Amino acid sequence: MTEPPRRGIALALLAATLALLCLRPSTADRRAFAVIPADVVAGLRLEPRTAPAQRAIRAADRATGRAPHALAAIHVEGTLPHQGIYDQSEDAERDWPAMRDLGLAYALIGNVVYLRAAERYLDAWLDTYRISLDPIDETNLDNVILAYDLVRADLPADVRTRMSAWMRALATGYLAVRPDVRRITSTNNWQSHRVKLIALSAFSLDDPALIADAERSFRSQLDGNLRRDGSPVDFEQRDALHYVVYDLEPLVTAALAAQRHGRRWYDLAGRDGASLKTALRWLEPYARGERTHEEFAHTAIQFDRTRAAVGAPGFSGLWDPRSSATLYQLAARLDPRWAGLAEQLGPPSDWLALCFPL
Repeated sequence: MTEPPRRGIALALLAATLALLCLRPSTADRRAFAVIPADVVAGLRLEPRTAPAQRAIRAADRATGRAPHALAAIHVEGTLPHQGIYDQSEDAERDWPAMRDLGLAYALIGNVVYLRAAERYLDAWLDTYRISLDPIDETNLDNVILAYDLVRADLPADVRTRMSAWMRALATGYLAVRPDVRRITSTNNWQSHRVKLIALSAFSLDDPALIADAERSFRSQLDGNLRRDGSPVDFEQRDALHYVVYDLEPLVTAALAAQRHGRRWYDLAGRDGASLKTALRWLEPYARGERTHEEFAHTAIQFDRTRAAVGAPGFSGLWDPRSSATLYQLAARLDPRWAGLAEQLGPPSDWLALCFPL
């Protein structure tokens, strides 16, 4: 048998080396993140005995004991319980925060059981789910991206590759969904949830072009959504503070991700001069209980009246300020002036308390 030429051996070795490099996460890939940086993830190992940590670990234990409920489609927008696939969707969506809890538990105590369970959930959803580009149905996918922040460094290369492709499809798909000025969704909360998913995906991918597109989308939503006094267009459409909170939460989440990457979206102002700070100040007297509001009394949306008629919680009566607790807890991570109000309204979610303590 004749020896292969040295050039052929060198090329074969080069090809093998390149293949191995493709399978190994680069330092840049390991350190990329959407909201939770790698140093914060590493620091969680020092926090396993706090109450939020213990709750996250218990939740992760429950998640490891059941199979994922991945579906090809999720749909809850504009439907009531027991209609269409509402109930199945609600049940399946519990997987998304479960992934985040598994990621937290793994970061906290390093038990590989949680990592493998998170990988199993990710595999199931990446194999099954088809992105719908309906941000009301998909807004809670932010939990999947948070979970990825927590475990990405230790996932197999193929899972990281598939997650990157999935997030790119999410970002580019939503960027291609242009606001239709003929519909009320062109500037309301529908767009805020869309902007959040674009932003988290773009930052997680660490793609400068997508990040620039995300910021343009964020600015566009400020232009169309916030009035000069800071009130969102949702208040005009729905006559409900419920929808003010629902509109602002995704924008504040996107701004938190931006801030973790050195960008102050919190300070950006729309064409009428209003920023997120202006909007939070507009809502503040209601959140402090200094003013009250009768919810949905003059809503322009028939579905709001339908939900009130069937007794859906929160769709009639006085607005409960405690429903803005998450909004102001997120805002307190952007601006310490909101810390006192956030504490008054209620505790932060466990991931926020652990990853970004005040």
